[in-house]
Amino acid sequence: MSSTPVFVTEPAPPGLTLPLLDPERFLADGFELTAQLAVFLGISTEELADRLPLGTEDLAALHPGAFDPERAGAFYEETVGTGHLLELAAWHLGSADYIADTLRLQARFARGQVLDFGGGIGSHALAAAALPEVEAVWFVDLNPHNRAFVQQRAERLGLADRLRCFRDLADPELPARFDTIVCLDVLEHLADPAGQLETFAARMAPQAIALMNWYFFKGFGGEYPFHFDDPALVERFFRSLQGRFLEQFHPYLITTRAYRLLA
Repeated sequence: MSSTPVFVTEPAPPGLTLPLLDPERFLADGFELTAQLAVFLGISTEELADRLPLGTEDLAALHPGAFDPERAGAFYEETVGTGHLLELAAWHLGSADYIADTLRLQARFARGQVLDFGGGIGSHALAAAALPEVEAVWFVDLNPHNRAFVQQRAERLGLADRLRCFRDLADPELPARFDTIVCLDVLEHLADPAGQLETFAARMAPQAIALMNWYFFKGFGGEYPFHFDDPALVERFFRSLQGRFLEQFHPYLITTRAYRLLA
Protein backbone atom coordinates (compact mmCIF):
# COMPACT_ATOMS: atom_id res chain seq x y z
CA MET A 1 0.00 0.00 0.00
CA SER A 2 1.47 3.32 -1.05
CA SER A 3 1.59 6.26 1.36
CA THR A 4 1.61 8.74 -1.53
CA PRO A 5 -1.75 10.36 -2.31
CA VAL A 6 -2.95 9.83 -5.85
CA PHE A 7 -4.68 13.16 -6.32
CA VAL A 8 -2.59 15.71 -4.39
CA THR A 9 1.15 15.23 -4.03
CA GLU A 10 2.29 18.50 -2.46
CA PRO A 11 1.00 21.06 0.05
CA ALA A 12 -0.75 24.07 -1.35
CA PRO A 13 1.94 26.31 -2.88
CA PRO A 14 2.32 29.88 -1.63
CA GLY A 15 -0.26 32.14 -3.21
CA LEU A 16 -2.72 29.36 -4.05
CA THR A 17 -6.25 30.63 -3.55
CA LEU A 18 -8.30 28.28 -1.37
CA PRO A 19 -11.90 28.79 -0.21
CA LEU A 20 -12.23 30.57 3.11
CA LEU A 21 -13.91 27.96 5.31
CA ASP A 22 -13.25 29.32 8.77
CA PRO A 23 -15.40 29.07 11.93
CA GLU A 24 -17.00 32.45 11.27
CA ARG A 25 -18.22 31.32 7.87
CA PHE A 26 -19.56 28.13 9.42
CA LEU A 27 -21.49 30.22 11.94
CA ALA A 28 -22.95 32.24 9.07
CA ASP A 29 -24.26 29.46 6.84
CA GLY A 30 -22.70 26.11 7.76
CA PHE A 31 -20.58 26.35 4.60
CA GLU A 32 -23.77 26.73 2.52
CA LEU A 33 -25.15 23.61 4.20
CA THR A 34 -28.87 24.33 3.92
CA ALA A 35 -28.78 25.31 0.26
CA GLN A 36 -26.53 22.38 -0.65
CA LEU A 37 -28.61 19.82 1.23
CA ALA A 38 -31.86 21.02 -0.35
CA VAL A 39 -30.33 20.63 -3.81
CA PHE A 40 -28.93 17.20 -2.96
CA LEU A 41 -32.29 15.94 -1.65
CA GLY A 42 -34.24 17.57 -4.48
CA ILE A 43 -36.52 19.55 -2.17
CA SER A 44 -37.17 23.22 -1.52
CA THR A 45 -35.41 25.06 1.26
CA GLU A 46 -38.83 25.56 2.87
CA GLU A 47 -39.48 21.82 2.97
CA LEU A 48 -35.99 21.22 4.32
CA ALA A 49 -36.63 23.77 7.07
CA ASP A 50 -39.73 21.82 8.07
CA ARG A 51 -37.90 18.47 8.10
CA LEU A 52 -34.72 19.48 9.93
CA PRO A 53 -36.29 19.84 13.41
CA LEU A 54 -37.59 16.28 13.08
CA GLY A 55 -34.25 14.84 11.96
CA THR A 56 -33.17 13.33 15.28
CA GLU A 57 -36.62 11.93 16.06
CA ASP A 58 -37.05 10.46 12.58
CA LEU A 59 -33.64 8.78 12.71
CA ALA A 60 -34.33 7.32 16.16
CA ALA A 61 -37.59 5.86 14.81
CA LEU A 62 -35.53 3.70 12.45
CA HIS A 63 -33.85 1.98 15.38
CA PRO A 64 -34.89 -1.69 15.45
CA GLY A 65 -35.07 -1.92 19.25
CA ALA A 66 -32.78 -4.85 20.00
CA PHE A 67 -29.64 -3.59 18.26
CA ASP A 68 -27.28 -6.35 17.13
CA PRO A 69 -23.73 -4.99 17.45
CA GLU A 70 -22.62 -7.20 14.60
CA ARG A 71 -25.15 -5.48 12.31
CA ALA A 72 -24.33 -1.92 13.34
CA GLY A 73 -22.22 -1.23 10.27
CA ALA A 74 -24.86 -2.59 7.90
CA PHE A 75 -27.50 -0.51 9.67
CA TYR A 76 -25.64 2.74 9.03
CA GLU A 77 -24.74 1.75 5.49
CA GLU A 78 -28.05 0.32 4.31
CA THR A 79 -30.92 1.39 6.59
CA VAL A 80 -30.57 5.02 7.67
CA GLY A 81 -30.43 6.36 4.11
CA THR A 82 -30.61 10.13 3.82
CA GLY A 83 -32.11 10.36 7.32
CA HIS A 84 -28.61 10.61 8.72
CA LEU A 85 -27.93 13.68 6.60
CA LEU A 86 -30.98 15.43 8.05
CA GLU A 87 -30.09 14.47 11.63
CA LEU A 88 -26.49 15.62 11.23
CA ALA A 89 -27.47 18.86 9.50
CA ALA A 90 -29.90 19.69 12.30
CA TRP A 91 -27.19 19.01 14.90
CA HIS A 92 -24.52 21.06 13.12
CA LEU A 93 -26.79 24.03 12.49
CA GLY A 94 -28.34 23.91 15.96
CA SER A 95 -24.96 23.59 17.70
CA ALA A 96 -23.04 25.98 15.48
CA ASP A 97 -21.03 27.60 18.30
CA TYR A 98 -19.82 24.19 19.47
CA ILE A 99 -18.97 23.03 15.94
CA ALA A 100 -17.10 26.30 15.35
CA ASP A 101 -14.81 25.52 18.29
CA THR A 102 -14.12 22.04 16.93
CA LEU A 103 -13.13 23.70 13.65
CA ARG A 104 -10.81 26.07 15.53
CA LEU A 105 -9.23 23.07 17.24
CA GLN A 106 -8.81 21.30 13.93
CA ALA A 107 -7.15 24.36 12.41
CA ARG A 108 -4.66 24.32 15.29
CA PHE A 109 -3.49 20.76 14.60
CA ALA A 110 -4.44 19.65 11.07
CA ARG A 111 -1.66 19.23 8.53
CA GLY A 112 -0.42 16.89 5.83
CA GLN A 113 -2.56 13.87 5.09
CA VAL A 114 -5.85 14.13 7.01
CA LEU A 115 -8.25 11.26 7.69
CA ASP A 116 -11.82 12.23 8.56
CA PHE A 117 -13.27 8.96 9.83
CA GLY A 118 -17.06 8.77 9.91
CA GLY A 119 -17.19 12.35 8.69
CA GLY A 120 -20.97 12.60 8.20
CA ILE A 121 -21.97 15.75 6.32
CA GLY A 122 -18.37 16.87 5.86
CA SER A 123 -18.09 20.10 7.87
CA HIS A 124 -14.68 19.16 9.26
CA ALA A 125 -13.40 17.52 6.08
CA LEU A 126 -14.23 20.58 3.98
CA ALA A 127 -12.71 22.99 6.50
CA ALA A 128 -9.55 20.88 6.66
CA ALA A 129 -9.27 20.75 2.87
CA ALA A 130 -9.25 24.56 2.81
CA LEU A 131 -6.25 24.79 5.15
CA PRO A 132 -2.92 25.50 3.40
CA GLU A 133 -1.08 23.20 5.85
CA VAL A 134 -3.17 20.27 4.65
CA GLU A 135 -2.10 18.29 1.58
CA ALA A 136 -5.14 16.05 1.17
CA VAL A 137 -8.26 14.99 3.04
CA TRP A 138 -9.45 11.40 2.97
CA PHE A 139 -13.11 11.23 3.97
CA VAL A 140 -14.30 7.79 5.14
CA ASP A 141 -17.97 7.02 5.85
CA LEU A 142 -20.08 3.88 5.51
CA ASN A 143 -23.19 5.73 4.36
CA PRO A 144 -23.16 6.14 0.54
CA HIS A 145 -25.50 9.15 0.76
CA ASN A 146 -23.05 10.90 3.09
CA ARG A 147 -20.19 10.25 0.70
CA ALA A 148 -22.12 11.48 -2.32
CA PHE A 149 -23.24 14.63 -0.50
CA VAL A 150 -19.74 15.48 0.72
CA GLN A 151 -18.25 14.93 -2.73
CA GLN A 152 -20.90 17.25 -4.18
CA ARG A 153 -20.14 19.84 -1.51
CA ALA A 154 -16.41 19.64 -2.24
CA GLU A 155 -17.03 20.20 -5.94
CA ARG A 156 -19.32 23.16 -5.29
CA LEU A 157 -16.77 24.76 -2.95
CA GLY A 158 -13.81 24.22 -5.28
CA LEU A 159 -12.13 21.55 -3.14
CA ALA A 160 -12.66 18.42 -5.24
CA ASP A 161 -8.94 18.07 -5.95
CA ARG A 162 -8.10 18.12 -2.23
CA LEU A 163 -10.80 15.79 -0.84
CA ARG A 164 -11.82 12.26 -1.78
CA CYS A 165 -14.46 9.96 -0.29
CA PHE A 166 -14.17 6.29 0.60
CA ARG A 167 -16.30 3.62 2.24
CA ASP A 168 -13.66 2.24 4.63
CA LEU A 169 -10.02 2.30 5.64
CA ALA A 170 -9.28 -0.92 3.76
CA ASP A 171 -9.35 0.88 0.40
CA PRO A 172 -5.85 0.54 -1.12
CA GLU A 173 -5.93 4.11 -2.45
CA LEU A 174 -5.70 5.55 1.06
CA PRO A 175 -2.28 6.43 2.50
CA ALA A 176 -0.63 3.94 4.81
CA ARG A 177 -0.11 6.70 7.40
CA PHE A 178 -1.91 9.92 8.27
CA ASP A 179 -0.58 13.11 9.84
CA THR A 180 -3.98 14.03 11.31
CA ILE A 181 -6.96 11.88 12.24
CA VAL A 182 -10.37 13.40 12.93
CA CYS A 183 -13.00 11.13 14.49
CA LEU A 184 -15.88 13.06 16.01
CA ASP A 185 -19.17 11.65 17.33
CA VAL A 186 -18.35 8.23 15.90
CA LEU A 187 -16.71 5.97 18.49
CA GLU A 188 -19.88 5.56 20.55
CA HIS A 189 -21.56 4.03 17.48
CA LEU A 190 -18.95 1.27 17.10
CA ALA A 191 -19.24 -2.21 18.55
CA ASP A 192 -15.47 -2.25 19.17
CA PRO A 193 -14.23 1.31 19.77
CA ALA A 194 -11.05 0.01 21.45
CA GLY A 195 -10.21 -1.87 18.28
CA GLN A 196 -10.76 1.29 16.27
CA LEU A 197 -8.24 3.09 18.46
CA GLU A 198 -5.70 0.38 17.69
CA THR A 199 -6.39 0.81 13.99
CA PHE A 200 -5.85 4.54 14.28
CA ALA A 201 -2.59 4.02 16.18
CA ALA A 202 -1.30 1.74 13.41
CA ARG A 203 -2.11 4.35 10.74
CA MET A 204 -0.64 7.42 12.49
CA ALA A 205 2.59 8.90 11.17
CA PRO A 206 5.31 10.05 13.60
CA GLN A 207 4.12 13.21 15.40
CA ALA A 208 0.58 12.69 14.09
CA ILE A 209 -2.35 14.09 16.07
CA ALA A 210 -5.74 12.44 16.51
CA LEU A 211 -8.76 14.59 17.34
CA MET A 212 -11.45 12.44 18.94
CA ASN A 213 -14.52 12.52 21.14
CA TRP A 214 -17.11 10.00 22.31
CA TYR A 215 -20.38 9.71 24.24
CA PHE A 216 -21.00 6.20 25.53
CA PHE A 217 -24.47 6.97 26.82
CA LYS A 218 -27.95 6.19 25.51
CA GLY A 219 -29.40 9.32 27.10
CA PHE A 220 -31.43 9.92 30.25
CA GLY A 221 -34.58 9.15 28.29
CA GLY A 222 -33.16 6.73 25.74
CA GLU A 223 -32.85 9.49 23.17
CA TYR A 224 -29.59 8.05 21.79
CA PRO A 225 -30.50 4.43 21.03
CA PHE A 226 -27.66 4.11 18.53
CA HIS A 227 -24.96 4.57 21.18
CA PHE A 228 -23.19 1.64 22.81
CA ASP A 229 -22.80 1.92 26.58
CA ASP A 230 -21.84 -1.54 27.83
CA PRO A 231 -19.49 -1.01 30.82
CA ALA A 232 -17.05 -3.68 29.66
CA LEU A 233 -16.86 -2.10 26.19
CA VAL A 234 -16.26 1.33 27.72
CA GLU A 235 -13.54 0.01 30.04
CA ARG A 236 -11.71 -1.68 27.15
CA PHE A 237 -11.90 1.60 25.26
CA PHE A 238 -10.33 3.65 28.06
CA ARG A 239 -7.65 1.04 28.72
CA SER A 240 -6.67 1.20 25.06
CA LEU A 241 -6.80 5.00 25.02
CA GLN A 242 -4.62 5.36 28.11
CA GLY A 243 -2.20 2.69 26.99
CA ARG A 244 -1.61 4.02 23.47
CA PHE A 245 -2.12 7.79 23.49
CA LEU A 246 -0.98 10.90 25.35
CA GLU A 247 -3.42 13.80 25.53
CA GLN A 248 -2.26 17.20 24.27
CA PHE A 249 -3.62 20.32 25.92
CA HIS A 250 -5.86 22.71 24.02
CA PRO A 251 -7.80 25.71 25.33
CA TYR A 252 -11.29 25.00 23.97
CA LEU A 253 -14.08 23.96 26.35
CA ILE A 254 -15.44 21.17 24.14
CA THR A 255 -15.60 17.40 24.36
CA THR A 256 -13.06 16.83 21.59
CA ARG A 257 -9.56 15.90 22.77
CA ALA A 258 -6.20 15.92 20.98
CA TYR A 259 -3.83 12.96 21.22
CA ARG A 260 -0.47 11.81 19.97
CA LEU A 261 0.95 8.33 20.27
CA LEU A 262 2.83 7.44 23.41
CA ALA A 263 6.56 7.15 22.73
